[in-house]
Amino acid sequence: MIEIREVAPDEYEAVADLTLISYVGGGHVDAHSPYTVTLKDTAGRAEKATVLVAEKDGTLLGSVTIAEPGSPYADVAGPGELEFRMLAVSTDVRRQGVGSALVRHVVDVAYERGDHAVVISTQSDMEDARRIYERNGFVVDPERSWEPVPGLELTVLVRELA
Repeated sequence: MIEIREVAPDEYEAVADLTLISYVGGGHVDAHSPYTVTLKDTAGRAEKATVLVAEKDGTLLGSVTIAEPGSPYADVAGPGELEFRMLAVSTDVRRQGVGSALVRHVVDVAYERGDHAVVISTQSDMEDARRIYERNGFVVDPERSWEPVPGLELTVLVRELA
C-alpha cells in the first residue's frame, strides 16, 4: 500500500534527486536551466509549502509540492484554490498509480480545506503527467495559460470541486 505523508528532513536530498531525474532526465527542463535550483531545493520548498512523498515499504516512490495561494510557490492559484507543483515519480514505478495517488491526495486536501478548485501548470510535452491530471478530472483553462520565461508556455489545468 502506498503511504502519502509530509517529507522528512532526512529525505530532502532523495526528493531533490527524484525531482531532478523526473524533470531533467525526462527532457522537460534543461540541465543548465536556473529552474533546476528550485527543483533541487526541497528544504526551501518544505519551509514555504507542503512537500509530500509517496512511499511503500520504506522506498520513496514520488513527491509533490502543495502551494497555498499567495505563497512563494503558488504561481496561478487564486482565492479558494489549491495549487500543486513538481509532481515527480520514480522511473522504476511509473504507470503503477503513484502519480495518481499523489494527485488524489492533493484533491482530498483541497476538499478538506473547503477550496473550490485545484490548479496545476504543466508543459504540453508532459504527456504522462497530463494523462494523470485528465483521469483525475482536470481540464484545460486556456485563459490562464502563461509564460514564466519567454518561449516556455505553460497550460493551466483546473479541477473544480463540488
